[in-house]
Amino acid sequence: MTDTVNIPVASVVAAAHALSLAGRWPLALDLLHASGSDDPRLLLAAAGVSVERDWFTGTSCAPDALAKVDGDGWDVGFLRLRDTYARQLRHPGTPTDASVLMHQDGCIKDDASEVLRQRALALLEAAPDETRRGWASMYLGLIADNVLGDRDAAPAHYTAALAASGADPLLRREALRHLGDHDHDAGDHALALERWRDATAAGAAAGNVPGTLSQQLLLAVLARDTGDEAGAVALAAEVERWSAAIGAVRTEAMARAFLDGVDPTKG
Repeated sequence: MTDTVNIPVASVVAAAHALSLAGRWPLALDLLHASGSDDPRLLLAAAGVSVERDWFTGTSCAPDALAKVDGDGWDVGFLRLRDTYARQLRHPGTPTDASVLMHQDGCIKDDASEVLRQRALALLEAAPDETRRGWASMYLGLIADNVLGDRDAAPAHYTAALAASGADPLLRREALRHLGDHDHDAGDHALALERWRDATAAGAAAGNVPGTLSQQLLLAVLARDTGDEAGAVALAAEVERWSAAIGAVRTEAMARAFLDGVDPTKG
């Protein structure tokens, strides 16, 4: 009896992606590394898992994983954008790879935020299909919202992402999540609830365990806003417990802060 089996690379990548969505990041990476192959599809998938892991757990695995990926295709460019965006949120204004701009007067200015926006625009223009175009639009909105502080510009990008999300429930989740955030800020709790419920279901349908937990926390926010403090606390307590169980420390911390009275949609 042999200890190995031959499995198509595409099947390994799909299984690793599903494990990553379930919050089983180490197992996903073990699967991708098990063959010892340097197949570019496996390396790209490992970089994607590492980006997801860093986002939810606070690790810093993505830069090393991305360094092993050759080429400058759209998918690797998008992963690098996601990694840079996440690091900008953790350390605003910190210079990142290629974070310089050449101005018309010939001077070079370090401007990581603007370079990030330009990289997202380039990905939008180069996107080979509607879904990837939607993801580029999504990140243009996130960069406007959370890096540049341009709240007014973001919803149009999210709306474009939602329009392109028909083939991708994860993109639908992201777009609805952030459109609902703007509804919440505008005081339209009914529309925020509709969008956040839809986003929660879309994430769950895609098998996105940590993302569904973070979405449930937003439903707790609305419960508190509408006077259901007991419901809000009960839901947030479960989000904290589940997030701790899978190592999603960022969501766990937000849930704990919510239980202490902090609104995670603020600041």
